[in-house]
Amino acid sequence: MYRERIDNFIDSKKEEMLEDLKSLVTINSQRAEPSPGKPFGDGPAEALAKGQELMEQYGLKTRNYENYAVAGDYGNGEKALDILAHLDVVPVTDGWTVTAPFDPIVMDGKIYGRGTCDDKGPAIAALYAVRAIKELQIPLKKSVRIVLGSDEECGSSDLDYYYSIEKEAPYTFTPDGSFPLINLEKARLAKKFEAHFSAGIEVPRVISLKAGDKENVVPAKAEAVLEGITEECLEAAADKAAEKTDAVFLWEQQGERILLSAKGMAAHASTPEMGNNALTALLYLLTLLPLADSPGHDCLKALSQMFPHKDTSGKALGVDLEDEESGALTMNLGVLDYDKNHLKGCFDCRAPLCATDENLTEKLRKTFWKADMEMEKGSLTPAHHVSANSAFVRTLLDSYEKYTGIKGKPLAIGGGTYVHGLERGVAFGCEIPGVDNHMHGDDEFMEVDVLLMSAKIFADAIVSLCS
Repeated sequence: MYRERIDNFIDSKKEEMLEDLKSLVTINSQRAEPSPGKPFGDGPAEALAKGQELMEQYGLKTRNYENYAVAGDYGNGEKALDILAHLDVVPVTDGWTVTAPFDPIVMDGKIYGRGTCDDKGPAIAALYAVRAIKELQIPLKKSVRIVLGSDEECGSSDLDYYYSIEKEAPYTFTPDGSFPLINLEKARLAKKFEAHFSAGIEVPRVISLKAGDKENVVPAKAEAVLEGITEECLEAAADKAAEKTDAVFLWEQQGERILLSAKGMAAHASTPEMGNNALTALLYLLTLLPLADSPGHDCLKALSQMFPHKDTSGKALGVDLEDEESGALTMNLGVLDYDKNHLKGCFDCRAPLCATDENLTEKLRKTFWKADMEMEKGSLTPAHHVSANSAFVRTLLDSYEKYTGIKGKPLAIGGGTYVHGLERGVAFGCEIPGVDNHMHGDDEFMEVDVLLMSAKIFADAIVSLCS
């Protein structure tokens, strides 16, 4: 009913939208040391101030929540919808080539800069959707609120604070995700494990092994120090292991010891099949060596059997769960630190709706126990799920389909979004299938046409949900 007016308005404000986005991107809003009144440092607080200024400029009634978040309201009726976006950003490197991270530039139909995709661009799209409705005087029976946070990248404690004051809206979406819509985020089980044992003195032996820094990343590198192994023996085993794992093995003699390294490829733990785990590759290589018997070596062998290379579904562990709606379980052995007396590590599992503590957590705990290792206590973090058949999801997908001409199907993901802790929250935009926006990477960008389309889609959805 209002589509033509909304479309014309958004298109006419293209340059203003880009300038407003630039004003946010120029702010380095990486989390920093807190100071009085600035829980996440100067940058995030400055970004919130600018976001609040823009919302007030376009007629929203705002409130600052102690620089954890700011909110802007439009409409006089009871609140129907919250839109959650965040203005903090991840760290940058010196690998940018198109422009500096905080010096936004428009080139070839794209706007480049840190935050253009995640999540300052989507925040501006949401603001312009509300601006269009207000300035076109499209009547709403219920109100809409934009909430701009400042700590999504480091744990979302901004939302913890906000929701200690405010209640969850009847409907919530975050444009910090993907189109068509994410309605299901898998359960997560990330647990540490460890073992203590007497030092083995017989050779050949592993003196130490270290791999990974974070359990939610597929380790791209692993290193071990060996003693009592000849280079000829190692070379034969490495050739066989390389053929099976596609990892690269390198070593150098250091006196009577050998420093052995494995190189794979990193990936996020929610999609471990996209990487090549250097740690599991190295464990496999160690099983091919004639290591002397010891309790520590037994643990390493057990880990290789529990986490075989390229088994990213937990099959060897007997937890390869799967259901139609949320897909298959994923498993990543992400961290391991071993010496002659101690072993500790951590795995990261993303599990479908059918997973429970009984068929997953306790089953894994027993498997570690049988291998003389102890798994950390605690339950899995439940999945987040909003029914694909709900009126809310169907309304959002209708708006998406209206502007793209593509049938929208809800997505299930292994990662978590800004609405994971909300009962009625989904992720809706702004990434589109098939486009790599270099989110969290160098030369991050947002396509200008997608930014405009997103604002139109959001406006259409707001009208449908709040009328």
